[in-house]
Amino acid sequence: MPGSTFGELFRVTNFGESHGPAIGCVIDGCPPGLELSEADIQPELDRRRPGTSRHVTQRNEPDAVEILSGTYEGRTTGAPICLLIRNTDQRSKDYGNILQTFRPGHADYTYWHKYGIRDPRGGGRSSARLTAPMVGAGAVARKWLQQQYGTTFRGCMTQLGEIPIAFEGWEHVPQNPFFAPNASQIAELEAYMDALRKAGDSCGARIEVRAQGVPVGLGEPLFDRLDADIAHAMMGINAVKGVEIGAGFASVAQRGTVHGDELTPEGFASNHAGGVLGGISTGQEIVVSIAIKPTSSIHTPRRSIDLQGHPVTVETRGRHDPCVGIRATPIAEAMLALVLMDHALRHRAQCGDVRVDTPRI
Repeated sequence: MPGSTFGELFRVTNFGESHGPAIGCVIDGCPPGLELSEADIQPELDRRRPGTSRHVTQRNEPDAVEILSGTYEGRTTGAPICLLIRNTDQRSKDYGNILQTFRPGHADYTYWHKYGIRDPRGGGRSSARLTAPMVGAGAVARKWLQQQYGTTFRGCMTQLGEIPIAFEGWEHVPQNPFFAPNASQIAELEAYMDALRKAGDSCGARIEVRAQGVPVGLGEPLFDRLDADIAHAMMGINAVKGVEIGAGFASVAQRGTVHGDELTPEGFASNHAGGVLGGISTGQEIVVSIAIKPTSSIHTPRRSIDLQGHPVTVETRGRHDPCVGIRATPIAEAMLALVLMDHALRHRAQCGDVRVDTPRI
């Protein structure tokens, strides 16, 4: 199956299925000498893992990561790094009723027509469970980027369903199950999710991720643009239906006198470009926003067809996130880290010795 490998020099090949014995990835291209252990990766997986609050799927997976190769005496060797995450809490019987039908909004119908065979258990290869290995790989990228450039990543939820979330401070993000940069609206968000679950429905979300300490010069001016690869990575996350970089769609209503980020000896006067100009990083903060659709797995009966094309009614059972966006922040951070890591290695390979006299602002 093509399409399971991400990146050029820092290449991540994802493997496994939602209800298989394990999921994981192979990272090829990680520079040697990086101190690396499971303790560097596990905290990021813990941020993403299911069963952490009543507002997400109650599938209870520890998501304990194992490093099977690519390190010696606690350091990377330059060889492929294999990360393994064992599945321990599958309930495949919950999916027995959809083997002969197609769930609306899911990949069942397209997957069946493309491959002629599908694993219905938890979505199989199409499951958001497969984002866990990418979060693991992202943790490796984050550590290398932090050590090389001081690059850091952070993200938050800025809207849940119809509710915009006011920004009150980054310190609030780890203090609530929504990754919301807010303390005053948490009770409102919890009540909203409780009502949604009781109604058997779902909602979408908007997530914003940022990278600080990004070096100038990452990316290319045409097809390998940094912003194009970021958009490609974000659209590769399950349920993402839109990506904005910097001002995004708001730039439609802006004038050139506003949108163009002026340069001063002290730095850029604004960042409507979101840290990328002409496909190349400016050294400013990279700012990315993604739109996540409502969860397709809901208890409300929906119209569909069976394998013979006959009309049926489908009600999805099992344990599902009423809003997949609640756990999406660590995933989006990881994918941004993977893009920047790959481009940092590509830049080092071609332009690592380029020097100009103009000071970096």
